[in-house]
Amino acid sequence: MPVVVEGFKGGDRTDIQLPKVQRNLLAALKKIGKKVIFVNCSGSAIGLTPETESCEAIIQLFYPGQQGGKALAQVLYGDYNPAGRLPLTFYKDTLQLPDFQDYSMKKRTYRYMTEEPTFSFGYGLSYTNFSYGEAIVSRNKIVIPVTNTGKVNGEEVVQLYVNRPADVNGPIKALRAYKRIKIGAGETVNVELPLNDETFTWWDTFTNTMITMNGDFKLMYGGSSRNQDLKTVFVKR
Repeated sequence: MPVVVEGFKGGDRTDIQLPKVQRNLLAALKKIGKKVIFVNCSGSAIGLTPETESCEAIIQLFYPGQQGGKALAQVLYGDYNPAGRLPLTFYKDTLQLPDFQDYSMKKRTYRYMTEEPTFSFGYGLSYTNFSYGEAIVSRNKIVIPVTNTGKVNGEEVVQLYVNRPADVNGPIKALRAYKRIKIGAGETVNVELPLNDETFTWWDTFTNTMITMNGDFKLMYGGSSRNQDLKTVFVKR
């Protein structure tokens, strides 16, 4: 394609940042004191690190379809309290991505990434806040107390990640359960997530298959995959 623009090579992107002209526009609006809510429509992750400084808020809309405009208006005017969570990692920029020709999983996705991205897998804000208490673990479930500490009703997406400490080359964390739950302002809800064979399924290097493992496991629960959003409990299976 005859595209001659910085950030593009023919019909392909050369980086994951916004086009320079858009970044400059947002920075200029910030400089003259405008408050900007940036609505990003994309089908994949975009490097939005500069926009976290030039915008008061960022809404990831993806491709919302016919009713997208109405849904966005309801969120912007506070008629609906959003509870969406990112289903992928938003890296800071192209340099944070592994080489395209490197087919290993090292540094890829939330499961193997050791650096801090701009926005983590599972991350998302709403018009209220939630706090997590100490979980109670039994043989087949984990019960997590979650409190809406804000002044409006909201929905939280409680997420459970698993790590197997004995597997030093395995995932740092792997999502194994989640539940979206409505919680009233000031209310505490005990959220139950299952602990079953699938929870403790792991890659076995001897058989080259996924099997249910025994041994020590690290359970991490919270509102996103960010370490600061997670609490930890260790279990032996």
